[in-house]
Amino acid sequence: MPYRIRGTRDTPREVRTTAARRKLSNPLALAVLVFLNERPMHPYEIARLLRHRGKEDSIKINYGSLYTVVQNLEKHGFVEVAGVQREGNRPERTLYGLTPAGRAETHDWLAELVAVPVKEYPLFEAALSLIGALHPDEAADLLARRADALEAHAAGVREALAGLTGRLPRIFLIETEYQLHRTEAEATWVRGLLAELADGTLSGAREWRTWHDTGHVPEGWADLDTDPDLGADAGAAPGTDPDLPDGAGAAPDAPAESAPGTDADPASDTDQDSESAPDTDVDPSSAPARDPGDPYGTAADTTDVAHAADPEGPTRRP
Repeated sequence: MPYRIRGTRDTPREVRTTAARRKLSNPLALAVLVFLNERPMHPYEIARLLRHRGKEDSIKINYGSLYTVVQNLEKHGFVEVAGVQREGNRPERTLYGLTPAGRAETHDWLAELVAVPVKEYPLFEAALSLIGALHPDEAADLLARRADALEAHAAGVREALAGLTGRLPRIFLIETEYQLHRTEAEATWVRGLLAELADGTLSGAREWRTWHDTGHVPEGWADLDTDPDLGADAGAAPGTDPDLPDGAGAAPDAPAESAPGTDADPASDTDQDSESAPDTDVDPSSAPARDPGDPYGTAADTTDVAHAADPEGPTRRP
């Protein structure tokens, strides 16, 4: 649906633009910094620990790009070579450690993510905003399928949590608890929406059905697009949007300038938007196959960083 409530206009500009000023914003880079805060490591060891601690359940990880992430952190002065390690006949491996700037960046970046809510763009939210293009009956069927899937996923997470509770301190499980509560809340909301669709108490549902059954826009709906008090741009000057970056309204042939303090090299960073796009980072040819009997993906494979082995099995640690 086209109308929404904005919650960003009252947010101080300096808070909203903090992330834009960061040289890197890929959560995988933050994970690398946090791991190196423990001790100097080489990328292969970082990959092994990421997998062993189950971080791929919370962070979109492309193991094949881990070396690039480390190189970018080094380029920006956040990590530095801390030594060389050699075990038996294996090749030498470069150890990386945090610089003082990297230690400060780790703290500030993590503290910001914990404290400052940001606008994310989940795919389901995008679909809900456009769901009117589907017939109500089809939408109800699809929503029911989603609710079933959410409830099944929640049951699996609940079972996994029960198996780990008592084996690990709860501090190592809070992200899984968050995932469970978020999934359960979405399932409850979808079930409630389905009930309103079924009993006809959802405002606008009758008009929605009439639109699809007759092909005519319901009376009064066409006027919504011209109501100055309803649009998301209500109160803004004509032709402007306070949420667009400076220069976004320039003529098509005017090149947009990079935001100050950001890296213009697209290869230097990869953002993770929560559910905002399919996971296209991972090269299917290099990504490890997921064994149904190995839900954490920890099956031994020592071929490269993307398949770092972990003989001890999965654990959960920050």
